[in-house]
Amino acid sequence: MDTLFSGMQPTGSMHVGNYLGAIESWVDLQERYRCVYCIVDYHALTGQVEAGAMQPTILEMATWLLACGIDPAKSLLFVQSDVPEHTELGWILSTVTPMGELSRMTQFKEKSKQAELASFVNTGLYTYPILQAADIMLYKAKWVPVGEDQRQHLELTREITRKFNARYGDTFPECQPLIKDDKRARVLGLDGEAKMSKSLDNHLAFTHTADEIKHRVTRTMVSDTQRARLADPGRPEVCNVFTFHGFFSGTEQRADIEAKCRTAQIGCFHCKSALAENVNARLGPIRERAEVLRKRPDDVRDVLRDCGLQVRALAQVTMDEVRSRVGLR
Repeated sequence: MDTLFSGMQPTGSMHVGNYLGAIESWVDLQERYRCVYCIVDYHALTGQVEAGAMQPTILEMATWLLACGIDPAKSLLFVQSDVPEHTELGWILSTVTPMGELSRMTQFKEKSKQAELASFVNTGLYTYPILQAADIMLYKAKWVPVGEDQRQHLELTREITRKFNARYGDTFPECQPLIKDDKRARVLGLDGEAKMSKSLDNHLAFTHTADEIKHRVTRTMVSDTQRARLADPGRPEVCNVFTFHGFFSGTEQRADIEAKCRTAQIGCFHCKSALAENVNARLGPIRERAEVLRKRPDDVRDVLRDCGLQVRALAQVTMDEVRSRVGLR
Protein backbone atom coordinates (compact mmCIF):
# COMPACT_ATOMS: atom_id res chain seq x y z
CA MET A 1 0.00 0.00 0.00
CA ASP A 2 1.03 3.62 -0.52
CA THR A 3 2.03 5.44 2.66
CA LEU A 4 -0.29 8.17 3.94
CA PHE A 5 0.59 10.62 6.71
CA SER A 6 -1.63 12.86 8.79
CA GLY A 7 -1.26 14.58 12.14
CA MET A 8 -3.41 16.28 14.74
CA GLN A 9 -2.49 18.58 17.60
CA PRO A 10 -3.43 17.35 21.09
CA THR A 11 -6.28 19.52 22.27
CA GLY A 12 -8.97 19.29 24.93
CA SER A 13 -11.99 17.06 24.55
CA MET A 14 -12.73 16.00 20.98
CA HIS A 15 -15.82 17.35 19.29
CA VAL A 16 -17.97 16.48 16.29
CA GLY A 17 -16.03 18.93 14.11
CA ASN A 18 -12.81 16.95 14.73
CA TYR A 19 -14.63 13.72 14.01
CA LEU A 20 -16.24 14.81 10.74
CA GLY A 21 -13.29 16.88 9.56
CA ALA A 22 -10.57 14.29 10.10
CA ILE A 23 -11.08 11.27 12.34
CA GLU A 24 -13.90 9.61 10.41
CA SER A 25 -11.84 9.76 7.21
CA TRP A 26 -8.74 8.52 9.09
CA VAL A 27 -10.70 5.39 10.00
CA ASP A 28 -11.83 4.85 6.39
CA LEU A 29 -8.39 5.54 4.89
CA GLN A 30 -6.64 2.85 6.93
CA GLU A 31 -8.41 0.27 4.79
CA ARG A 32 -6.70 1.55 1.61
CA TYR A 33 -3.35 2.99 2.70
CA ARG A 34 -0.42 2.30 4.98
CA CYS A 35 -1.42 5.02 7.44
CA VAL A 36 0.95 6.86 9.75
CA TYR A 37 -1.07 8.97 12.22
CA CYS A 38 0.74 11.35 14.53
CA ILE A 39 -0.26 13.31 17.63
CA VAL A 40 1.87 16.39 16.92
CA ASP A 41 2.83 17.66 20.36
CA TYR A 42 5.83 19.64 19.07
CA HIS A 43 3.43 21.66 16.93
CA ALA A 44 1.19 22.22 19.94
CA LEU A 45 4.01 24.11 21.67
CA THR A 46 3.46 27.04 19.28
CA GLY A 47 0.25 27.80 21.21
CA GLN A 48 -0.38 28.62 24.85
CA VAL A 49 -0.08 25.10 26.29
CA GLU A 50 0.37 24.42 29.99
CA ALA A 51 3.21 21.95 30.50
CA GLY A 52 1.28 19.95 33.09
CA ALA A 53 -1.67 19.50 30.74
CA MET A 54 0.28 18.09 27.79
CA GLN A 55 0.54 14.41 28.77
CA PRO A 56 -3.06 14.02 30.00
CA THR A 57 -4.25 15.72 26.80
CA ILE A 58 -2.18 13.41 24.60
CA LEU A 59 -3.53 10.35 26.43
CA GLU A 60 -7.11 11.63 26.11
CA MET A 61 -6.72 12.25 22.38
CA ALA A 62 -5.21 8.81 21.82
CA THR A 63 -8.09 7.27 23.76
CA TRP A 64 -10.68 8.96 21.55
CA LEU A 65 -8.84 8.09 18.34
CA LEU A 66 -8.75 4.42 19.29
CA ALA A 67 -12.40 4.53 20.38
CA CYS A 68 -13.37 6.02 17.02
CA GLY A 69 -11.81 3.10 15.18
CA ILE A 70 -8.11 3.76 14.58
CA ASP A 71 -6.77 0.21 14.58
CA PRO A 72 -3.10 -0.35 15.60
CA ALA A 73 -3.18 -3.53 13.50
CA LYS A 74 -3.77 -1.39 10.40
CA SER A 75 -2.28 2.01 11.27
CA LEU A 76 0.63 3.43 13.24
CA LEU A 77 -0.58 5.89 15.89
CA PHE A 78 2.22 7.61 17.78
CA VAL A 79 3.39 10.79 19.50
CA GLN A 80 5.64 13.12 17.53
CA SER A 81 8.12 13.83 20.35
CA ASP A 82 8.77 10.08 20.75
CA VAL A 83 10.56 10.25 17.39
CA PRO A 84 13.28 12.94 17.62
CA GLU A 85 14.10 12.46 13.94
CA HIS A 86 11.16 14.79 13.21
CA THR A 87 12.99 17.80 14.60
CA GLU A 88 16.34 16.70 13.17
CA LEU A 89 14.93 16.52 9.66
CA GLY A 90 13.04 19.77 10.30
CA TRP A 91 16.35 21.57 10.95
CA ILE A 92 17.98 20.15 7.84
CA LEU A 93 14.98 21.13 5.71
CA SER A 94 15.11 24.66 7.11
CA THR A 95 18.45 25.07 5.35
CA VAL A 96 16.83 24.63 1.93
CA THR A 97 13.63 26.60 2.65
CA PRO A 98 13.62 30.28 1.57
CA MET A 99 12.25 32.75 4.14
CA GLY A 100 10.14 34.30 1.40
CA GLU A 101 8.14 31.08 1.11
CA LEU A 102 7.39 31.08 4.84
CA SER A 103 6.39 34.75 4.78
CA ARG A 104 3.67 33.99 2.25
CA MET A 105 1.94 31.40 4.43
CA THR A 106 -1.66 32.54 4.91
CA GLN A 107 -2.19 30.51 8.09
CA PHE A 108 0.78 32.22 9.77
CA LYS A 109 -0.70 35.62 9.00
CA GLU A 110 -4.13 34.58 10.30
CA LYS A 111 -2.86 32.91 13.46
CA SER A 112 -0.67 35.92 14.24
CA LYS A 113 -3.83 38.00 14.53
CA GLN A 114 -5.54 35.66 16.99
CA ALA A 115 -5.93 37.19 20.44
CA GLU A 116 -4.14 34.40 22.32
CA LEU A 117 -1.07 34.63 20.05
CA ALA A 118 -0.98 38.30 19.09
CA SER A 119 1.12 39.23 22.14
CA PHE A 120 3.74 36.60 21.32
CA VAL A 121 4.09 35.56 17.68
CA ASN A 122 6.82 32.97 18.21
CA THR A 123 9.37 31.70 15.72
CA GLY A 124 7.91 28.18 15.96
CA LEU A 125 4.67 29.49 14.50
CA TYR A 126 6.64 30.96 11.59
CA THR A 127 8.65 27.79 10.89
CA TYR A 128 5.70 25.46 11.60
CA PRO A 129 5.37 24.49 7.89
CA ILE A 130 8.97 23.21 7.82
CA LEU A 131 8.39 20.82 10.70
CA GLN A 132 5.13 19.84 9.05
CA ALA A 133 7.08 19.04 5.88
CA ALA A 134 9.51 16.95 7.95
CA ASP A 135 6.59 15.03 9.45
CA ILE A 136 5.47 13.99 5.98
CA MET A 137 8.85 13.50 4.32
CA LEU A 138 10.33 11.45 7.16
CA TYR A 139 8.07 8.52 6.17
CA LYS A 140 8.28 9.29 2.44
CA ALA A 141 4.49 9.56 2.43
CA LYS A 142 2.86 9.71 -0.97
CA TRP A 143 -0.55 10.94 0.22
CA VAL A 144 -1.67 13.57 2.74
CA PRO A 145 -5.39 14.21 3.44
CA VAL A 146 -5.94 17.99 3.47
CA GLY A 147 -8.70 20.58 3.26
CA GLU A 148 -8.52 23.63 1.02
CA ASP A 149 -7.11 25.72 3.89
CA GLN A 150 -4.09 23.38 4.13
CA ARG A 151 -3.21 23.10 0.46
CA GLN A 152 -0.73 25.98 0.67
CA HIS A 153 1.24 24.17 3.39
CA LEU A 154 1.26 20.96 1.37
CA GLU A 155 2.47 22.79 -1.74
CA LEU A 156 5.32 24.21 0.37
CA THR A 157 6.19 20.63 1.39
CA ARG A 158 6.34 19.71 -2.28
CA GLU A 159 8.55 22.75 -2.97
CA ILE A 160 10.90 21.83 -0.10
CA THR A 161 11.09 18.29 -1.49
CA ARG A 162 12.07 19.62 -4.90
CA LYS A 163 14.74 21.92 -3.45
CA PHE A 164 16.25 19.15 -1.31
CA ASN A 165 16.30 16.67 -4.19
CA ALA A 166 17.81 19.25 -6.54
CA ARG A 167 20.60 20.03 -4.09
CA TYR A 168 21.38 16.59 -2.66
CA GLY A 169 20.00 14.07 -5.12
CA ASP A 170 16.72 12.22 -5.49
CA THR A 171 15.75 11.31 -1.91
CA PHE A 172 12.10 12.12 -1.26
CA PRO A 173 8.93 11.59 -3.33
CA GLU A 174 6.64 14.56 -3.86
CA CYS A 175 3.58 13.97 -1.71
CA GLN A 176 0.12 14.34 -3.24
CA PRO A 177 -2.96 15.92 -1.66
CA LEU A 178 -5.95 13.76 -0.85
CA ILE A 179 -8.60 16.48 -0.87
CA LYS A 180 -11.32 16.30 1.75
CA ASP A 181 -14.95 16.99 1.03
CA ASP A 182 -15.38 20.76 1.44
CA LYS A 183 -18.29 20.40 3.87
CA ARG A 184 -16.32 18.04 6.09
CA ALA A 185 -13.14 20.09 5.90
CA ARG A 186 -14.84 23.06 7.55
CA VAL A 187 -17.68 21.88 9.76
CA LEU A 188 -19.66 24.84 11.07
CA GLY A 189 -20.66 25.06 14.71
CA LEU A 190 -24.11 25.31 16.26
CA ASP A 191 -24.25 28.99 15.33
CA GLY A 192 -24.03 28.13 11.63
CA GLU A 193 -21.41 30.85 11.09
CA ALA A 194 -18.02 29.98 12.61
CA LYS A 195 -16.09 26.73 12.39
CA MET A 196 -17.02 24.36 15.22
CA SER A 197 -14.83 25.25 18.18
CA LYS A 198 -14.66 24.52 21.88
CA SER A 199 -13.44 28.06 22.60
CA LEU A 200 -16.54 29.52 20.90
CA ASP A 201 -18.80 27.03 22.71
CA ASN A 202 -20.57 26.26 19.42
CA HIS A 203 -19.60 22.60 19.48
CA LEU A 204 -20.92 19.12 20.24
CA ALA A 205 -18.32 17.43 22.41
CA PHE A 206 -17.70 13.70 22.65
CA THR A 207 -17.93 14.16 26.42
CA HIS A 208 -21.44 15.64 26.27
CA THR A 209 -24.10 13.25 27.53
CA ALA A 210 -26.97 12.15 25.30
CA ASP A 211 -29.26 14.64 27.05
CA GLU A 212 -26.74 17.45 26.61
CA ILE A 213 -26.40 16.66 22.90
CA LYS A 214 -30.18 16.70 22.53
CA HIS A 215 -30.47 20.01 24.38
CA ARG A 216 -27.68 21.70 22.40
CA VAL A 217 -29.06 20.55 19.06
CA THR A 218 -32.73 21.29 19.70
CA ARG A 219 -32.33 24.49 21.74
CA THR A 220 -29.10 26.06 20.50
CA MET A 221 -28.41 24.98 16.93
CA VAL A 222 -29.35 27.61 14.34
CA SER A 223 -31.55 26.45 11.48
CA ASP A 224 -33.12 28.44 8.61
CA THR A 225 -33.08 32.00 10.00
CA GLN A 226 -35.78 33.17 7.56
CA ARG A 227 -38.30 30.55 8.62
CA ALA A 228 -40.34 32.32 11.27
CA ARG A 229 -43.39 30.03 11.50
CA LEU A 230 -44.18 26.34 11.09
CA ALA A 231 -46.39 27.22 8.14
CA ASP A 232 -43.45 28.77 6.29
CA PRO A 233 -41.71 26.46 3.78
CA GLY A 234 -38.14 25.64 4.83
CA ARG A 235 -34.94 25.96 2.80
CA PRO A 236 -32.79 22.88 3.51
CA GLU A 237 -30.06 24.07 1.15
CA VAL A 238 -29.17 26.95 3.53
CA CYS A 239 -29.96 25.20 6.81
CA ASN A 240 -27.02 24.12 8.98
CA VAL A 241 -29.19 21.50 10.69
CA PHE A 242 -29.92 19.84 7.37
CA THR A 243 -26.22 19.92 6.50
CA PHE A 244 -25.58 17.84 9.63
CA HIS A 245 -28.28 15.41 8.53
CA GLY A 246 -25.99 14.81 5.56
CA PHE A 247 -23.35 13.57 8.02
CA PHE A 248 -25.49 11.60 10.45
CA SER A 249 -28.72 10.52 8.74
CA GLY A 250 -29.50 7.89 6.14
CA THR A 251 -30.41 8.70 2.54
CA GLU A 252 -34.10 7.89 2.90
CA GLN A 253 -34.52 9.88 6.10
CA ARG A 254 -32.73 12.90 4.59
CA ALA A 255 -34.97 12.80 1.53
CA ASP A 256 -38.09 12.56 3.71
CA ILE A 257 -37.00 15.44 5.94
CA GLU A 258 -36.10 17.61 2.95
CA ALA A 259 -39.45 17.04 1.25
CA LYS A 260 -41.47 17.71 4.41
CA CYS A 261 -39.39 20.75 5.32
CA ARG A 262 -39.89 22.36 1.90
CA THR A 263 -43.64 21.81 2.10
CA ALA A 264 -43.92 22.92 5.76
CA GLN A 265 -45.15 19.51 6.91
CA ILE A 266 -42.55 19.53 9.70
CA GLY A 267 -40.93 22.33 11.66
CA CYS A 268 -37.32 22.95 12.67
CA PHE A 269 -37.78 21.33 16.08
CA HIS A 270 -38.79 18.03 14.49
CA CYS A 271 -35.77 18.24 12.17
CA LYS A 272 -33.46 18.98 15.11
CA SER A 273 -34.88 16.19 17.26
CA ALA A 274 -34.26 13.63 14.52
CA LEU A 275 -30.71 14.92 14.14
CA ALA A 276 -30.03 14.71 17.88
CA GLU A 277 -31.15 11.07 17.91
CA ASN A 278 -28.83 10.23 15.02
CA VAL A 279 -25.84 12.05 16.55
CA ASN A 280 -26.31 10.16 19.80
CA ALA A 281 -26.68 6.87 17.93
CA ARG A 282 -23.28 7.49 16.29
CA LEU A 283 -21.46 8.83 19.36
CA GLY A 284 -22.90 6.38 21.88
CA PRO A 285 -20.73 3.37 20.93
CA ILE A 286 -17.65 5.63 20.68
CA ARG A 287 -18.27 6.93 24.22
CA GLU A 288 -18.65 3.37 25.48
CA ARG A 289 -15.38 2.24 23.90
CA ALA A 290 -13.61 5.33 25.24
CA GLU A 291 -14.86 4.59 28.74
CA VAL A 292 -13.43 1.07 28.57
CA LEU A 293 -10.08 2.41 27.38
CA ARG A 294 -10.08 5.14 30.03
CA LYS A 295 -10.14 2.42 32.68
CA ARG A 296 -7.08 0.81 31.07
CA PRO A 297 -4.77 3.78 30.31
CA ASP A 298 -1.70 1.57 30.17
CA ASP A 299 -3.20 -0.19 27.15
CA VAL A 300 -3.37 3.15 25.35
CA ARG A 301 0.18 4.01 26.37
CA ASP A 302 1.33 0.61 25.10
CA VAL A 303 -0.18 1.34 21.68
CA LEU A 304 1.59 4.70 21.49
CA ARG A 305 4.89 3.18 22.64
CA ASP A 306 4.77 0.16 20.31
CA CYS A 307 3.75 2.24 17.29
CA GLY A 308 6.38 4.82 18.22
CA LEU A 309 9.08 2.16 18.12
CA GLN A 310 7.92 1.00 14.71
CA VAL A 311 7.84 4.47 13.17
CA ARG A 312 11.17 5.39 14.74
CA ALA A 313 12.75 2.43 12.97
CA LEU A 314 11.38 3.82 9.70
CA ALA A 315 12.52 7.34 10.60
CA GLN A 316 16.05 6.18 11.39
CA VAL A 317 16.40 4.58 7.97
CA THR A 318 15.35 7.85 6.33
CA MET A 319 17.70 9.92 8.48
CA ASP A 320 20.65 7.61 7.76
CA GLU A 321 20.07 8.33 4.09
CA VAL A 322 19.57 12.06 4.66
CA ARG A 323 22.73 12.43 6.76
CA SER A 324 24.70 10.66 4.08
CA ARG A 325 23.21 12.87 1.37
CA VAL A 326 24.05 16.13 3.14
CA GLY A 327 27.51 15.03 4.26
CA LEU A 328 26.93 14.36 7.97
CA ARG A 329 28.21 11.23 9.68
